[in-house]
This record gives sequence, C-alpha cells and structure tokens, in this order.
Amino acid sequence: MGSWRNLLVAQAGGATAVINSSLVGVVEAALESGRFRAVIGARRGIEGVLRQDFVDLGAQPRELLQHVARTPSAALGVTRLRLSSETTQLALEILARYEVGAFVYIGGNDSAETALRLASAARRAGHPLQVVVVPKTIDNDLPATDHCPGYGSIARFLALATRDAGLDTEATAGLYPVKLIEVMGRNAGWVAASTALAQAAAGDAPHLIFFPERPPASLDAFLEEIAVTYDRFGRVVAVVPETLRDAQGRPLGGEQAQWVDPFGHPYYPGPVPALAQAIERRLRLRARYDKPGTIARMFMSCVSPVDWQEAYDAGRTAVALLAEGASEVMVSLERISDDPYRVRFGTAPLTAVANRERRLPDEFIGPDGRSVSQAFRRYAMPLIGEPLPPYARLQALPFRPQSTT
Repeated sequence: MGSWRNLLVAQAGGATAVINSSLVGVVEAALESGRFRAVIGARRGIEGVLRQDFVDLGAQPRELLQHVARTPSAALGVTRLRLSSETTQLALEILARYEVGAFVYIGGNDSAETALRLASAARRAGHPLQVVVVPKTIDNDLPATDHCPGYGSIARFLALATRDAGLDTEATAGLYPVKLIEVMGRNAGWVAASTALAQAAAGDAPHLIFFPERPPASLDAFLEEIAVTYDRFGRVVAVVPETLRDAQGRPLGGEQAQWVDPFGHPYYPGPVPALAQAIERRLRLRARYDKPGTIARMFMSCVSPVDWQEAYDAGRTAVALLAEGASEVMVSLERISDDPYRVRFGTAPLTAVANRERRLPDEFIGPDGRSVSQAFRRYAMPLIGEPLPPYARLQALPFRPQSTT
C-alpha cells in the first residue's frame, strides 16, 4: 500500500436489508487491524468520491455501528453512476489527495465494473491503490460466487409473502380467483424462484412461476397457462418477473422503456397491471396483483440471520484480503456442503464479474418450466435462515345436526 494509509469504503446499486452489515464488517475489521490511519466513507458511492463528500467512519461510536449493522437500506447512500475516462482520472486524483490506498466497494455487477475501471487506471498510472469488491445483490446473478449477500433475505420475504398471498386468494377465490405477484430480479430467475420456498403441499401458492429463462411464447400462451391452472385449482397465484418478455423478447408490460440507467439497463413498465387487465378482458376472471417492489429487498423484519452474518463476514474478509495484498478481486462465497450448511470465503477476479450475469440454471427449474426443482430447494433453503413458521387449514369435517326425535 506504500505511504497511502487510508481506507475508503462505499456502497452502490440497490440497497438491501444486509448491505449495512457488510459496511460495518469492513469498518470494524479495518479499525481492529491497525493498518489504516483513517477509515473513510464516501456518500452515494463513486459520486461521493467525485464530490469529495466523505464521512469519518473511524470516529463513529462503536455502539452506533452495531445499530447501523442491524438497520436496512444503505447508511452511506448509493449510486448508479458510471465512470467515464475523465471521471475515472478525477477520482484517482481525489483518492491520491486523500491518501487512500485501499478502496472497498460494496455492490453488484455494475459496481464491479466501476471498481475494475478504477483499479485498472490506478495500476496503469502507478497509483498504489488496492481495490476489493464485497458482493451485494438481491438478484443473486453475480458469477463466480455460490450466492450473494442480500439474496437470502429477499428470498425469505417473498417466500412468506407469496404463501400469505396464496391463502388470501384461496379464501377469496369466488371474488378474485387470480393473483399476480410481480418480483424483482432483472434478467435472472433467482428471485422469482424463491417465492416457492414456503410451499408445503400440492396446491399451495405459487401455482405458476414465469422465469425470465422460460418466457411464455406470447401473451396468448400466458393466458392459456392461467386458464388451465384455474381449471385445475379454481384459483391461480402466478409469479411474474419485472422483466417478463415473450419468446421474441418483447416486454409484456409495454415495449417503451421508461428509463435507461447509466450502465445501459432499460427499465420497462411493470407487466402485471397490463396482464391483469388481459386476464379480466380475455378470460373473464377477476384478477388482482401485488408489486412488493423495493420493500422486498429492504424488509428487516424478514432478514435471514444467515444472510446477515455472511454479509458481515464478507466485509471483514475484504479487509483481510487487503492485508494479504489482494486487489482487483471480489469476495466470493464457496459452498462446502448443504447439510449441514457450510461456506468459506474466497476470491474472484473482477474481470469475471463486471457486467456479467448468472442466470438460473436449468437444473433449478422444475420439469414443467413453471416450478422449482428439489435441487433449487436444497440450494436456497439454507440461505433463508430460520425455519418458516408453519400454517394450518381446518379439517373438512361437515356438521350434522343431531336428530331431536
């Protein structure tokens, strides 16, 4: 690290229930190491670096840090700013001015690109800067790691929410027999798949999961699947990804992107309002929809204790890697066993992560293409932590009045 003795940490992308756990893991490990003169936080990711908007994390009360670690969202704020050649150079100049020799970026695919761009420019310029990424994405779509901090908690939330929504639809099937649940996850089906983790019996919700990896051939095909499932169960709870497209790649919520972020990701209208209208118009079935949205990745009351601990440990691991001289790597999680569940931490080169996506594997999708396999359940159940609370249904015991004669 040379004479540059300060550590900078920042957060980026979508905030989660456990990203602050990673942040505090970095801060506490850095302070305990005694290797750094100061531990600095940049507000709103790389934007904060460019604006020189820094906070002294080393001066924070230890008790406060412990509370921050149990607080959802991102304590430093996040960004989706993409570095250009000019802003990369400006960022390096600012880091040199503040004598930052180590940079820990907590984020996902796009954050890995930012970190790689900064680290590569520093190496070419001879700047003594180490860069390590702590993985964070509820989408669980980062390659080179078994799973990502943030995923276990949204998976737990959606498993519970889908089960509860299913019971609501079961009770109101005579009024609203169809329920669509729109979930996040971008182009991968990991989040959609997690909605099945609370299923306990045949007929439990969700009845259909439309994975991005297995799109319906067309709107007509989508409606046909809804109709067949309704005929079978008398109700339908279908999970729909926010990016649902047909087999030709056309977004089913509307083909006009509402916004394109700096990394080139288009954001289309959510599909479920239009799909619910089509169900009512074409199938004559009343349909409702739920869109949990950002609350699903932020709901601290459903945090997975496994997810929280791994997020914290990943932050600490980043500091240990810096002490070993590592740079241009992401902390990875490597599964040792499912039962008992055990992982270890390793590294993945940023070149294997930046701007890459890991889709839901075929072996995690059920044979019908609309459910999950046992292999997925073995993979995902340990990540959601504590067992889900059991529910019950009344027995179908008819009442027969006793004869009075």
